[in-house]
Amino acid sequence: MKGPILRYVLAAVLLLFGALTLFLSTSVIFDLFGVRAREGNYVLVVVWANFIASILYVLAAVGVLAQRRWPPKLLLAAVAVLVGAAVVFAWHVYSGGIYEQKTIGALAFRTLLTGAFYFGAARLGNTAYTPNQHHTR
Repeated sequence: MKGPILRYVLAAVLLLFGALTLFLSTSVIFDLFGVRAREGNYVLVVVWANFIASILYVLAAVGVLAQRRWPPKLLLAAVAVLVGAAVVFAWHVYSGGIYEQKTIGALAFRTLLTGAFYFGAARLGNTAYTPNQHHTR
């Protein structure tokens, strides 16, 4: 019973977090609803990394619900994208680029949370459905 509950909780959190991140990142990229002005000195590479990660979160949520084995790979790719953005962001800061202080904490939080999503999906992946399984009752 624990597996289905964990699966639905993980899928719901991935879907909600992904949808929220998709909305916020596209709002900054395309300057929707005046979000860009409220964000201040954003670093575009971080916004694009969040956008890419949001798509991967939503796709991973679908895969978790469908009991597929590939969601951990998507989430690992999201971690890689976020770590890459963190490296570019660090270079931006080191080079004297302007940024918001909150970006450091937000990027670290998102990367760690995505890592937790990865481990949750990997744990569920061990019990994923495969078409060739023989079910006995």
